[in-house]
Amino acid sequence: MVDIALLGCGGGMPMPERFLSSILINYKGRKILIDCGEGTQVSMRMLGWGFKSIDVICITHGHGDHIVGLPGLLATIGNSGRTEPITIVGPLGIENIVNGLRVIVPYLPYDINIIENPNTPFDIMEDVLVSTIELDHSSPCLGYSLYFKRKAKFDVDKANANNVPKILWNTLQKGEVGVEQGVTYYPRMVLGSERPGIKISLATDTRPLDIIPDFIMESDLFICEGTYGDDKDLEKAIKNKHMTFSEAANLAYKGNVRELLLTHFSPSMDNPELFKQNAISVFEKTIIGEDGMVRSLSFRDNR
Repeated sequence: MVDIALLGCGGGMPMPERFLSSILINYKGRKILIDCGEGTQVSMRMLGWGFKSIDVICITHGHGDHIVGLPGLLATIGNSGRTEPITIVGPLGIENIVNGLRVIVPYLPYDINIIENPNTPFDIMEDVLVSTIELDHSSPCLGYSLYFKRKAKFDVDKANANNVPKILWNTLQKGEVGVEQGVTYYPRMVLGSERPGIKISLATDTRPLDIIPDFIMESDLFICEGTYGDDKDLEKAIKNKHMTFSEAANLAYKGNVRELLLTHFSPSMDNPELFKQNAISVFEKTIIGEDGMVRSLSFRDNR
């Protein structure tokens, strides 16, 4: 199971009732943070998931509403007793941005590994594959897709048919090769067919692009910006390189995703729910994000 917490769904500037952009993902007790706007620490304390187990921080771009909360968060993680390295992923320029922000927190009890503008998928932690695309915003900006892999199911009949000693079953189930009495045994001798994982994709601070539907294709959850609720604001969305609700919903429809979660609302939009129809008329399974909202996704054969 993967748990996703929408820590803040605001864009542009903080509001009294809305924190800025930040999403926390919990998988097997380890955490991935996406963006770190102002108020992220407060929202995290309200959530109660802790700080020490954040292993990866993915930054979409360097605008203040997505990154200003980073120095304080890094310090808090250090104060939590963490000594293991943290990986920060981001677009072109992220290394300079992080180094600049670290002037405020020059000493940390852990190392920071920075991955700048990755152009090929890579494993960010055990069983989690990360892919990125370049989006269309006023500064270098990345969209993210996280695929939570699932190992093939152990097949007892197959293990017995291949005369695999039981002492090696656990080893082979983990994907490791085993040797017993001079005979080598392989994971394929005990594992069944591959099982689908969980795919979560995110696109924020961008205009719609033709490459996005393929990138998010068949995501279990697509988290997308909905800076403007009404298509009457399309001209403003184009000027500021953002999206309307209906544009985001159209991407979800083309990408055949299972669920769309809208976030990153303009400060001028007090109640995003009033514009929900603009999205669900295009893509029915649309959710309007709220600060503190938590979604839990199970692997498909457990649903």
